[in-house]
Amino acid sequence: MKLIIRPFFDTATNTVTYLVADPATRRAAIIDPVLDFDPKSARLSTASADAVLDAARADGLVLDYVLETHAHADHLSAADHIRRLTGAKIVIGRHIETVQQAFGALFETEAPTRVFDVLVDEGDTLKLGDLDIGVLHTPGHTPACVTYLIDDAAFVGDTLFMPDYGTARADFPGGDAATLYRSIRKILALPPETRIFVCHDYLPEGRSAYAWETSVAAERAGNVHVHDGVGEADFVAMRQARDKTLAAPVLILPSLQVNIQAGALPEPSGKGRVFLKLPVNAL
Repeated sequence: MKLIIRPFFDTATNTVTYLVADPATRRAAIIDPVLDFDPKSARLSTASADAVLDAARADGLVLDYVLETHAHADHLSAADHIRRLTGAKIVIGRHIETVQQAFGALFETEAPTRVFDVLVDEGDTLKLGDLDIGVLHTPGHTPACVTYLIDDAAFVGDTLFMPDYGTARADFPGGDAATLYRSIRKILALPPETRIFVCHDYLPEGRSAYAWETSVAAERAGNVHVHDGVGEADFVAMRQARDKTLAAPVLILPSLQVNIQAGALPEPSGKGRVFLKLPVNAL
């Protein structure tokens, strides 16, 4: 029996969260969960994450992990919420410490330490029931990006999108287009039948339905940015030019200060209110 994969698409942030499980043992993990945040009212909700937890409970699954592919800049993570309810361990790439230092400086806070339960790097494995979770270090979008390999599936975070949309931006602090290219080639060196599951989907011209599953073969044949035959120099030139035209993600400032803390919110004030910082003219 193949790995159980249930996607949950968040229309507010175009993010795909995955509930994955070993069918034999019912041990499960949640990949890239979303904490709902309305930037206009600064209201938080756990509805999206709770829907994933409800599905896990209904299927008789036991959560072992929350797997973060990186510190997201486009949505807040619900990892800490899930950990507090289930005891699942939060996993992220070891190079998150570089990201924490960079954004700790931006928000003028001390870089957090040991807020994640498990830090993984290239070649590490975790057990998910009878299955293995393998790890590829795939930086470029951020220094800490990792791809999780489970059964015949690769969960690539923001590194790759659907073939008709392309690849991640590489202009965040610590990002690098040449490094991103090499990470993508590493993913595309996997067997061609490997299923690829992306973290976001945006509708390019000509497509009306959201999608999040592709394959190594499909990406190599048709990714508009990095199909076979596209060299590193051409990719870097394209990526750097494209990134100059992109606005900052709407939620970059609230999300990063939460996500480098594994989804935990800042401590409440004496009056019980939680505050997020907006450093003016800092980006």
